Amino acid sequence: MTNPAGTVEFKTPHQEEENIEAPLIPRGRLVPFLMVTPLFFLWAIPNNLNDILILQFMKSFNINRSGAADLQFWFYVAYAGLAIPAGMLMRRFGYKTGLITGLILLGTGCWMFYPAARAGQFTFFLVAQFVIASGLSFLETGSNPFIAEMGDPGSSERRLNLSQAFNPLGDITAGLIGTVFIFSGVELSASQVQAMKAAGTYQAYLHSETLRVVDPYMLLGSVALLWAVMIALTKFPVLGGEHPRHHAAAPVAHGRLLSWTFAFAVFVQFLYVGAQIGTWSYFIPYVKFSTGLGEKPAGYMLTSTLAAFAVGRFSSAWLMKHFHARSMLLLYAVVNIALCMVAVLHPGWLGVCCLLVTSLFMSIMFPTIFALAIKGMGDQTKTAGSILILSLLGGALITKLMGFLSIHRGGLQVAYLVPMVCYIAVALYAWLGTRHQAPEVTA
Repeated sequence: MTNPAGTVEFKTPHQEEENIEAPLIPRGRLVPFLMVTPLFFLWAIPNNLNDILILQFMKSFNINRSGAADLQFWFYVAYAGLAIPAGMLMRRFGYKTGLITGLILLGTGCWMFYPAARAGQFTFFLVAQFVIASGLSFLETGSNPFIAEMGDPGSSERRLNLSQAFNPLGDITAGLIGTVFIFSGVELSASQVQAMKAAGTYQAYLHSETLRVVDPYMLLGSVALLWAVMIALTKFPVLGGEHPRHHAAAPVAHGRLLSWTFAFAVFVQFLYVGAQIGTWSYFIPYVKFSTGLGEKPAGYMLTSTLAAFAVGRFSSAWLMKHFHARSMLLLYAVVNIALCMVAVLHPGWLGVCCLLVTSLFMSIMFPTIFALAIKGMGDQTKTAGSILILSLLGGALITKLMGFLSIHRGGLQVAYLVPMVCYIAVALYAWLGTRHQAPEVTA
């Protein structure tokens, strides 16, 4: 920041974080804030419907858990793979263009579920998921830095946590949609399957189960395309990262982009995303294994843990007015380490309750790590944001690792050692990685 004397003042991200009373939304920017924040709700729905689709397609395509998990794998490969192109497009044309592109891809991918279901081919669903995830990559690459950057840096963590608080509302919506409209509640025994095969009705049953996914995705695709039109009609502000900055700022921004603290943040975000996606992907199987409940009751329990996630997001946006983001991040990570350990050692209702509560404490992790990591990036903010979105590949790789452990190394409870290790890394980042960041220069 340039002072009245015309000299350049240096302000560290740590000092900015101390300014917890900074205004949340600048005057004149409420409308774009209100247009972008619902996107956090929107993209959460297809993200979390994947957990439902895995179980549904295990049934309707008669495949095992590892095969159905390809949905998550290719979904997050696309998510990560499109992050850098999304960042490059937004550096050239701005956040607005990137968000519109993401919504069009999301809507198109959702509509592709109709021909995929009619064809009855699992591979076609993988292609549709790839298109959907490509759109979500654009939305996340644009929305997170846009919200963080649109106001005072001292309130960026609080502002991003507030917008991200609408993400778990989408999670809850997805859980309810999947449980009520996709799960039929019909779980055939081996003898019933044989009887239906003998009667020639089994394939018709499988096809009817596949068709149950169509209506929710057609509706979601329509909403995405409508929102693209609304975004196109909204005037967006030009933010600091969208025009040339003062020359003095550039070396610092590039230095931060190459710093060990930013690399550490990307790695930790990779692990955190894997922990979140893995926890939710195997939550319903863990509940069924530990308690003997059926798919619908277990689905409602998944909705409960997503509700805990929402409570955590909204409460943290308020708590960050009184406590520093890095301290909350450390505390929440330590609590989740303990909860995962109990879930591993005591599978049953105690373990289920502990896993359910982990969502409350994982709630602040993604937006807080993201906001802390992009502080001081200046005109490199979009590049930094797109690199951070690459970390979503953790949702593919760590979920696959958990699936391997659950099948070959001791069951579902052993698989939850993986999220526990991820939370250890989050705690280390909160303790070490946020204390040694390079100084920032603003013009």
